[in-house]
Amino acid sequence: MVFGGEAPASSPAPEAPASTPTPAPASTPAPAATPATPEPAAGANPLLATPERASRREKMSRMRLRTAERLKESQNTAASLTTFQEVDMSKLMGLRKQYKDAFEAKHGVKLGFMSAFVKASASALLEVPGVNAMIDDEHQEIVYRDYVDMSVAVSTPKGLVTPVLKNTESMSFADVEKGLAELAARARDGKLTLEEMTGGNFTISNGGVFGSLMGTPIINLPQSGILGMHGTKMRPVVVDGEVVARPMMYLALTYDHRLIDGREGVTCLKAIADKIENPERLLLDI
Repeated sequence: MVFGGEAPASSPAPEAPASTPTPAPASTPAPAATPATPEPAAGANPLLATPERASRREKMSRMRLRTAERLKESQNTAASLTTFQEVDMSKLMGLRKQYKDAFEAKHGVKLGFMSAFVKASASALLEVPGVNAMIDDEHQEIVYRDYVDMSVAVSTPKGLVTPVLKNTESMSFADVEKGLAELAARARDGKLTLEEMTGGNFTISNGGVFGSLMGTPIINLPQSGILGMHGTKMRPVVVDGEVVARPMMYLALTYDHRLIDGREGVTCLKAIADKIENPERLLLDI
């Protein structure tokens, strides 16, 4: 114990050990910048905003403009109604298969199915004269004809045309096939005359060559009716109480209800179908 005198000096505080500097980590190169994807416009469908999409414009050709005008005129003028009928092509196909080589050897032209439909339609139109008639709107009269000038639709690189085969009611199958072949060739070459394009009583259109199963053709004014042919398909049908497979085709007749009643339209189409299913009636003119 110390009495009086000076207090002893305090011991100096121990010094903290000097810190060792930590080496800085090696620098890592920054990743390359990725181009920013543009945000789609507000409300836009991102699935449609692809850079590959494009569009182009073309002037409508005079033929396309005229076709559009006539088809729309038909829809706005005629009271169009379409009736359908299914036909069994078995006999006609069998007849063609049996005689096509002999037919071509004698007449120098192939035997197709269109000649049978032209002849069947011409015969039916004379049996049901209302379908072979036309309305003269200017004089408010009905014009009946005792001849059948048939318009047949032909597809060309420039569009659809309907050249006219005249007096088909008095033509043979060979005459029809030759006339159709000549008109089709002239149509595809763009060499049809105005006379060959006008004056038809009735039109036949064959969508079956493109694979159509059924459709409703549009009347070719001032005509009052048009027949639509379609594809032939094997389908089950009942014959004599048994289910059998037969080559069947749907036919469509569009007619102007202002002039043609349902009875006349259906009667005409059934007459065409009956002659196709029984081609001997065409050959015997019955």
